[in-house]
Amino acid sequence: MTLSLHGLPVARGIAIGRAVLVVSSRLDVAHYFIQPWEVDAEIGRLRTARDAVSQELVRLQASVSQMTREETPHELAALLEVHQMLLQDEALTEGVKHWISERLYNAEWALTTQLEVVARQFDEMEDPYLRERKADLEQVVERLLRQMKGTAAVLAPTPPPRRARTEGDEDEGDGFDAPLVLVAHDLSPADMLQFKKSVFAGFVTDVGGKTSHTAIVARSMDIPAVVGARSASQLVRQDDWVIIDGEAGVVIVDPSPIILAEYGFKQRQGELERERLWRLRHKPAITLDGEPVELLANIEMPEDSEAAVKAGAVGVGLFRSEFLFMGREARSLTRLPDEEEQYAAYRRAVDGMRGMPVTIRTIDIGADKPLDGKGSKQEYLNPALGLRAIRWSLAEPAMFLVQLRAILRAAAHGPVQLLIPMLAHAREIRQTLALLEQARAELRGQGIPQGEVKLGAMIEIPAAALMLRVFLKHFDFLSIGTNDLIQYTLAIDRADEAVSHLYDPCHPAVLRLVADTIAECRRQGKGVSVCGEMAGDVQFTRLLLGLGLRSFSMHPSQILAVKQEVLRADSGKLAPWAQQVLDSDDPAELLGA
Repeated sequence: MTLSLHGLPVARGIAIGRAVLVVSSRLDVAHYFIQPWEVDAEIGRLRTARDAVSQELVRLQASVSQMTREETPHELAALLEVHQMLLQDEALTEGVKHWISERLYNAEWALTTQLEVVARQFDEMEDPYLRERKADLEQVVERLLRQMKGTAAVLAPTPPPRRARTEGDEDEGDGFDAPLVLVAHDLSPADMLQFKKSVFAGFVTDVGGKTSHTAIVARSMDIPAVVGARSASQLVRQDDWVIIDGEAGVVIVDPSPIILAEYGFKQRQGELERERLWRLRHKPAITLDGEPVELLANIEMPEDSEAAVKAGAVGVGLFRSEFLFMGREARSLTRLPDEEEQYAAYRRAVDGMRGMPVTIRTIDIGADKPLDGKGSKQEYLNPALGLRAIRWSLAEPAMFLVQLRAILRAAAHGPVQLLIPMLAHAREIRQTLALLEQARAELRGQGIPQGEVKLGAMIEIPAAALMLRVFLKHFDFLSIGTNDLIQYTLAIDRADEAVSHLYDPCHPAVLRLVADTIAECRRQGKGVSVCGEMAGDVQFTRLLLGLGLRSFSMHPSQILAVKQEVLRADSGKLAPWAQQVLDSDDPAELLGA
């Protein structure tokens, strides 16, 4: 039966493929692809874990048999017997082997996937006693996962090739060669990076907002994505055919042939539009009235610089350095990337941009970007207002000095700009400048080459937007982070789909803060850019041009669409209209939003 699920569109386009579910577990489960030659070893890990759990259950059964009835309930022995039977059940073990050998999942991912398949079978049983055995199955799987945690394999660095069809494969309906779409309750930014070079054609999550970092990374991957689809991970089954409409925020499960044909046509039309835009990549971004516009790229990893250059970016306006730190143990600074690892990463980005400037933002963790991927909003009363970004860096000066030294060293190889996130206080500015000078002095004292950097600050807190003159005394340029600026101005958690309808980039207060920041920087002759999601949204290109913005930073996948808007715009004529939008009580109406 065809189902239609609705969420928030966060990355445009159409994806059609088979569903791959990432099932939640009480344990932290790694999800990655293995290589074909690793299949036997991965099945061996499963077999070793199963044997260990079986022996553990035998020992428990032996100890129970030696107890008196008063010491232990008689049900316990029967329960252990059930667990032993479930452990050896072919429906579980053979199913796990299938996911490992056919889909090249790692053993833990295969195990949780098969758990989801078998658990649904238990849910459909009429006998209440048998339905209740699902909890026993979950306990058995948890035991296996704990055993395998000590024998985890190294992450595969590249996605595996798809296995070729062999004689006996079904011709239709198996979807073996079909694209894969990922369905999950939620995905951390670290998860998204892990899947970044994988075979997935689209993403669907139950939770999240338009500017959550899961959505941001999905856009950087330039694949269709829908977040906030509520119960998608419960309603979609493994291998279901799924259509993701990233334009409308719709997920269609088990579509009819007619619906498949319709969306297939839309998918081809989208591909033709991309091909047309691709012709603009070498054309300078200049408005009709001769105003040059700087189109920069936002990147998460050094390797993303290649996509930035291909898309025609004239530099990197935002290198989110926190993605180098994610997946590490947050409570142990010794596990964070050291100076040499960071220096090598920053230098790769600098070299990759071939002499064009690279703006590196210092680590911005917290809220929806925990270091270890395990962070929860329940850990703090309000993580978005807690110890994050520059606050965390200043609380860990030793770590911060390591990052500053690495960035200064990378600046010896090409033009680098240093960007500080989430500043709000003059004392934070002074502390940051003092640590930067200390890093410079340490490198000079050790005779290590370093380069000059332009220093910039993020404007993402209303307090910062209201004290621009203080900021511009210390900084060479400002970068407006509209995602957080909207969140803090409107008091809305941008990752919470429950209030996502109130997250409004067109709100008069937000537009006024953006406009005033651009105007003050232009008056003082300081550089200013927008690096938030507004920069890559063609709905706002004309408005930002009319407000005087001449530097946009966005995901490489968005550059060509924005360039097309720039080439069609007359900035002189847009200025009066932009003022009308600012003066309006309902800017969205004038913007057509």
